[in-house]
Amino acid sequence: MEKVIYTLWRANDEDSAIFSRRLRGEVSDSLLRLGARGLQVNVADADVAPAAGLRQISTRPQMDGLLSLWVDTAIEKFRRPFDLVVAAAVGRSESYLVTESQPIRNTRHPARPGERTWGFSQLAFLRRPPRLSHEAWLDVWHNSHTQVAIDTQSTFLYVQNVVVRPLSYAAPRIDALVEECFPPEAMSDPQVFFDAVGDADKLQRNVRAMMDSCSRFIDFDEANGQHMIDVVPTSQYVVKPPAA
Repeated sequence: MEKVIYTLWRANDEDSAIFSRRLRGEVSDSLLRLGARGLQVNVADADVAPAAGLRQISTRPQMDGLLSLWVDTAIEKFRRPFDLVVAAAVGRSESYLVTESQPIRNTRHPARPGERTWGFSQLAFLRRPPRLSHEAWLDVWHNSHTQVAIDTQSTFLYVQNVVVRPLSYAAPRIDALVEECFPPEAMSDPQVFFDAVGDADKLQRNVRAMMDSCSRFIDFDEANGQHMIDVVPTSQYVVKPPAA
């Protein structure tokens, strides 16, 4: 089984609620009929408006959502019917084959198929800085930063998707996609986000530890054209949990 992610843009400033309903309705129904083994929809909608301050923008216009699809094979011949369904329903889409790991599984607030997952899902689209080899970049992220992220944030789901290769023609470069679910209060309260409610000193320690760790494998220097990350708060809908 393979995982394909589609980055999505709405058409002509379409309302996010209509966009979300179509993805979770007719689009999901069509993908499931084609044999999808698993399906998840993430949409930047009104429910995550309080998290606007968490956005980081590198891609313009920034993506409006994400569709995660688990299939028997991502070989083009067999994947094409799925691609056509997605492309017909959105203004723009790009697709990538990824490997998936879950350092934190969602056992605290399990998703109910078809329903909005509690809290919100923050998506981070990562690009490897040219100063690091692919191997060194993965080593810092996976073998060092992962534990820092777990220790300093209030996440109840943590998914790391490493891009194997782009699947759509001329897809913009993305090297990885992170999915992290947080409590709803974390949208606007840094103490909740950084797991430091009522403790200002702990908040500062966690923020500093997280930022210091991120700077080792993500470039944030926009002035030199090296801003290598998009961060998009979304609502998560697990339409069908992946299963073989």
